[in-house]
Amino acid sequence: MSNHHNQSINEFDFNLICEYFSSIERQGPGSPEATVRALSFIDNLTSDSHIADVGCGTGSPTRVLVQHTPCRITGIDLFPHFIELFNDNAESQHLQDRVKGVVASMCEMPFREEELDLIWSEGAIYNIGYQKGLTEWHRYLKQGGYIAVSEATWFTDERPAEINDYWMDAYSEIDTVANKILQMQKAGYSFVSAFVLPENCWTDHYYALQVPVHETFLLKHKDNRTACDLVVAQRHEAQMYAKYKEYYGYVFYIGKKS
Repeated sequence: MSNHHNQSINEFDFNLICEYFSSIERQGPGSPEATVRALSFIDNLTSDSHIADVGCGTGSPTRVLVQHTPCRITGIDLFPHFIELFNDNAESQHLQDRVKGVVASMCEMPFREEELDLIWSEGAIYNIGYQKGLTEWHRYLKQGGYIAVSEATWFTDERPAEINDYWMDAYSEIDTVANKILQMQKAGYSFVSAFVLPENCWTDHYYALQVPVHETFLLKHKDNRTACDLVVAQRHEAQMYAKYKEYYGYVFYIGKKS
């Protein structure tokens, strides 16, 4: 679930946000291919390994992780309905012995120190802040454990005022790849790799999925101004990406606890 619009996602009704985003496959930009590519940089995962998918939503990335690793996976998200759907999906695929969703805040995660082999977070670390998340989550990782997050990033040092102001309002921690890598290293990780998510992670796998939802959502909530504002904000976000995609996007950053 992205936060790339002038009206903060926190200003919208909690239940409306949950209803809107639970009706689409992904709650933020990404793709199964991007998840698999990021996973390819991570070594030594076994059936004894424990992965936390932080800000897991309804579990789209988790389903890819469980297909490509033998690990136990715990998904955490603040939205109870997301976790309900997450666990229903795991049960329907007979994965409940390996996959479990828990309602929890990424600011207070339900893990012991050095419990995790891998912390995964696609398009969600912005909720706590990139640098704060990397720093605070560090203690949950075993020595030599990995972290993999996708994060909003500038592709250029300069950009038009419209998109710069838009992002400064939505998420002021957006920065360049070089600075994001430096922040990862300062938080106690050895930098492993980074790559830009392809454009289709935004268009085909995120924005296109929302288009059929807009009409039904607005019909259901036709007298609700907040619901209308939410749809307007998501449409505006898609328009801004189409106009300025050469200047920003998501980058996957992979680090190893040093």
